[in-house]
Amino acid sequence: MNPESKRILVIDDAATVRMYHRHILETAGYAVDEAMNGIEAMEKALRAPFDLYLVDINMPQQDGYDFLRDLRQRDIRQAPALMVSSEAQDFDRTRAYAAGASFYLVKPARPDELLAYCNVLLGAGGVQ
Repeated sequence: MNPESKRILVIDDAATVRMYHRHILETAGYAVDEAMNGIEAMEKALRAPFDLYLVDINMPQQDGYDFLRDLRQRDIRQAPALMVSSEAQDFDRTRAYAAGASFYLVKPARPDELLAYCNVLLGAGGVQ
C-alpha cells in the first residue's frame, strides 16, 4: 500500500489537535485534510471521498456522532472512521459505534498508537 494514495480527513474543533494528528499522518506519508466540525467535514466528503475519517466527538455546529450518522446514510463511497475523543466512558464508545465509528481511541493518543490504528483501518498492516 502506498500511503500517498490514501486521503485522511481530520475533524476536530481544536487547531492544536488537528496539527498534531496531521503531523503524525503526513510524516507517515498520508495526504491529510482538516475540518473544524461535522458540517465542514461533510462538505469536504461530498466533494471528494476520503479513505479514513479521524473524528472528534465534541464540536460546535455538528458533533462527531451526528457527522458519522449523516455520513453513513449518504449514498457515497464509505470509509472507516476512527473516533478520537477525550470522552472515555463505555457509553461514549457505544454511541460512537452505533453512529458508525470503526474504532475508538481516547485522547491524547500516542503517535505510534494513532498511526497503527490508521494503518489497520487503511489495510496497511497490524497493530504492534
